[in-house]
Amino acid sequence: MTATIDQNTQAAARASDVWKVYGSGEAQVIALRGVTAEFEQSRYTAIMGPSGSGKSTLMHCLAGLDSVTRGTIHIGNTTVTGLNDNGLTKLRRDKVGFIFQQFNLLPTLTAEENILLPLSIAGRKPDPDWYQTVIKTVGLADRLHHRPNQLSGGQQQRVACARALVARPDVIFADEPTGNLDSRAGAEVLTFLRDSVRNHHQTIVMVTHDPVAASYADRVIFLADGAIVSELFEPTPETVLDTMKRIDVLAEAEN
Repeated sequence: MTATIDQNTQAAARASDVWKVYGSGEAQVIALRGVTAEFEQSRYTAIMGPSGSGKSTLMHCLAGLDSVTRGTIHIGNTTVTGLNDNGLTKLRRDKVGFIFQQFNLLPTLTAEENILLPLSIAGRKPDPDWYQTVIKTVGLADRLHHRPNQLSGGQQQRVACARALVARPDVIFADEPTGNLDSRAGAEVLTFLRDSVRNHHQTIVMVTHDPVAASYADRVIFLADGAIVSELFEPTPETVLDTMKRIDVLAEAEN
């Protein structure tokens, strides 16, 4: 199955016939099997699937964190496949943002310093208006001078979200961003991500195992055994769960 968008809409990211193979011989593992998918600009897409389905591998390949065995990856008009280390560094600095389950904040820096760190490393100054918009959106104006150990888990993840947004990347990749949060903090982060798409035209691709988290997205792509097997638009927790159950039943029947 191919997951594509309307041809009149430019893709923020796309995978074309992507294969990812680890090892060789009897130890060979095929993580992705000819995946073709497009991720629309200013949209929120979730990637779901059973454990070992290839969802995190696909995100890592899309983001330039892992190479593909065959096929091509694009971020906007940039061909990611074949970039050297310098090219990949520039891509991740200028075009891609990341939000991870573990927050990945530096404990010795304040919230504000953590948010601005990628720009500081790149030798760039933030756009003042956009910076204020991001801070207002994440609701952390009164926490900017606190260090991570002075913030709740939800606040730390919102700092990580702001850090990803402040450079205005072409696309933000989020890997289980609510996995370490309670339901209330998780809902706050997911609402923020959804609002950043709707109000500020950000593009987000999120890997999750949670049907409730996926329901915040505009679209859900489902993987099984390294291949796209289904997709949903305007998902609800119930339709996501039903699709996951159907995929599990098909997998059991094949085994």
